[in-house]
Amino acid sequence: MLNSFPGKPRIAPAELAEALDAASDQVKRNLGQFTYRCQNHSSIHGFYPACRNDQWTCGFWPGEIWLAYEHTGDPAFRNSAEILVDSFLYRIENKIAVDHHDMGFLYSPSCVSAYMLTGNSHAHTAALLAADQLASRYQPKGKFIQAWGAMDTKENYRYIIDCLLNVPLLYWAAGENKNTVLKDIADSHIKTCLANSFRSDYSTYHTFFMSPETGEPDHGATCQGYKDDSSWARGQAWAVYGIALAYKYVPDSKYIKLFEQAAAYFLQRLPSDLVPYWDLIFTDGSGEPRDSSSASIAACGFLEMAKYTDKKQAAEYRGIASQLIKAVYDTCAVKDPFASNGLVLHGTYSKKSPYNTCTPEGVDECVSWGDYFYMEALTRLAVNWRPYW
Repeated sequence: MLNSFPGKPRIAPAELAEALDAASDQVKRNLGQFTYRCQNHSSIHGFYPACRNDQWTCGFWPGEIWLAYEHTGDPAFRNSAEILVDSFLYRIENKIAVDHHDMGFLYSPSCVSAYMLTGNSHAHTAALLAADQLASRYQPKGKFIQAWGAMDTKENYRYIIDCLLNVPLLYWAAGENKNTVLKDIADSHIKTCLANSFRSDYSTYHTFFMSPETGEPDHGATCQGYKDDSSWARGQAWAVYGIALAYKYVPDSKYIKLFEQAAAYFLQRLPSDLVPYWDLIFTDGSGEPRDSSSASIAACGFLEMAKYTDKKQAAEYRGIASQLIKAVYDTCAVKDPFASNGLVLHGTYSKKSPYNTCTPEGVDECVSWGDYFYMEALTRLAVNWRPYW
């Protein structure tokens, strides 16, 4: 049984309404810049530049537009989001920067959403093609979806914790075209990931390598965390949300216990203001950058898992999510549109350390997924929302 944080406030109904209104207003201000171009993965000095539709993060911005459309009903949002749908169809048809596992991040918030909300046929086609592309990354020996890199090289024979958010695209597509192969791939990846990606204390490895010779587990490592034996905050948040989604599609009772254990690890290592540092090895007084996106992602996980538990536990999970989002709203939400064109400050894309291999960028900035999952969490708290995942 998890416990919320005594004395920490939850976001009030009036604040929730104001936050959704403010986020939708900010999204509308950005339509002029980001309708025929996409939004960069992270801001630069608080402002997102435009980019081509060739980053793994490009799906989050149209996801924000669809959330704003759901909140307001304003046709301007639908018009812009459907222009972006055509861009995503073009991208997958022409295989532009899609040789990786992030098809769910790209196509669930941009195109599955569009089809759910409007019946857009281009969105339907694009999302089905993206699911096929994701399935092409499956490694039968080891039973996992390879994250990136050439499929026949040992150094790339790995998956990462993030992919738990990509497999819902396979379940959606399997339901649309009655393709049990896609469901089987998703089931297998979840089973492999949840069996290997957690240490004995229920912290997570960002990356896990499998043996290409035997298909057996090899070792865990990090690309984006501080070091191999620490827990990257966003990776732990992906685990919290990812296990909840895994249970949605594979209702195995042991996943509920794993959720509680992974969630407890995350919650017990939050600083006093509840906004995570970029790696959970750091806490109050460390001076390290935050990653506000991790709080919003985890909040979505609590709100998803609340749907599958008894009333008492569901209330507890919703309370934790409300406290996390209140912390983000109070300390990180953009209140002045002249100071930033994003929604949430103090995100971190990738922070270099002496022990990791990442390229430093987007440190203490707005990050595209942080904005999206903040809006998703607000929406989940406000209404009985039908997820895009």
